[in-house]
Amino acid sequence: MIKMQDFKVTPWEVEGKVDYEKLVREFGLKFVDDNIINRIKNHTKELNVMLRRKFFYAHRDLDLVLDDFEKGKGFFLYTGRGPSGPMHIGHLIPFYFTKWLQEKFNVNLYIQITDDEKYLERELSFEEVQKWSYENILDIIAVGFDPNKTFIFKDTEFMGNIYSLAVKISRKINFSVVKAVFGFKESSNIGILFYPAIQIVPTFFENKRCLIPAAIDQDPYWRIQRDIAEYFGYYKAAEISSKFLPPLTGMQGKMSASNPRSAIYLTDDEKTVKEKVMKYAFSGGQATIELHRKLGGNPYIDVSFQWLYSFFEDDDDRIKKIEEDYKSGKLLSGELKEILIEKLLSFLEKHKEKREEAKEIIHLFMRDGELAKEMRKNRF
Repeated sequence: MIKMQDFKVTPWEVEGKVDYEKLVREFGLKFVDDNIINRIKNHTKELNVMLRRKFFYAHRDLDLVLDDFEKGKGFFLYTGRGPSGPMHIGHLIPFYFTKWLQEKFNVNLYIQITDDEKYLERELSFEEVQKWSYENILDIIAVGFDPNKTFIFKDTEFMGNIYSLAVKISRKINFSVVKAVFGFKESSNIGILFYPAIQIVPTFFENKRCLIPAAIDQDPYWRIQRDIAEYFGYYKAAEISSKFLPPLTGMQGKMSASNPRSAIYLTDDEKTVKEKVMKYAFSGGQATIELHRKLGGNPYIDVSFQWLYSFFEDDDDRIKKIEEDYKSGKLLSGELKEILIEKLLSFLEKHKEKREEAKEIIHLFMRDGELAKEMRKNRF
């Protein structure tokens, strides 16, 4: 748990203006530098926009993952989703980067649906969590993962396969450690105290190095994993960590599913998207059109620009022109918002189509695909 004077980052909460450089130092991560990027490009031939512009900006042992790949040892991917409500744009974007990694390196992916954690950590009924599990899984499948190289599992459903390993892991983690790392208190229920052991289990699904693409707030779990992995004969987990896509309302914290003004949900219709962006998207423009034409805007605090830069505008020449036009005053804040709206509507339309298709193939990811069948036979 990192709680500083100006911001707070835990696996459950992000508050204030996050100092990403400070997080790298405090968590003991490394920056994704040009050397790492060039090594990746040697294998992928092209760079994902989120890597190119360093939205995924920090790592742990990514160099060792690339070493293993180059030696023919390979690696596997693991990420997850806590089903506490409807998914928004910020939840889904890291899955697109994960999909890119799967495609470019042709590796297996395990996606953990942490229905147990969300039931224990949130004021939700068990039935509500199961409902959101199903809905979130459809959104994840809509990203376009390879069904024969992807296994999606709910903790409560798959627990019989992993419980013995979770118990072994739990024996190596003291209460003092999870209390210090996660801020657990005497009032914390005993289920959530055990949960970190469950989240570590998938890092042992293969006898290869595990690479975890995720937002940087999940790092505390992997620090614990790295302390105990070699005791069990497995590799220390590697990770590539992203920043948070800022909420619509400003550059502090992250989008919240409980605050409709802060996020674009994957279910939002055209009217809602337009209203949210035009009304709530924090602007870096001036107070009047006259001043904006004269002084220009600040794209680095403008949420519409940040969303375009981080994910929605892949064309480097195009994003550079938008940046320059906004800074010069040629492009107005409302016009910048219109550019984002067009991108969002196109993205959501395609997503909703793929989500409907996901209902017909969900069994391939959870039960009947090649990797799913293999995992169903395993007992860890």
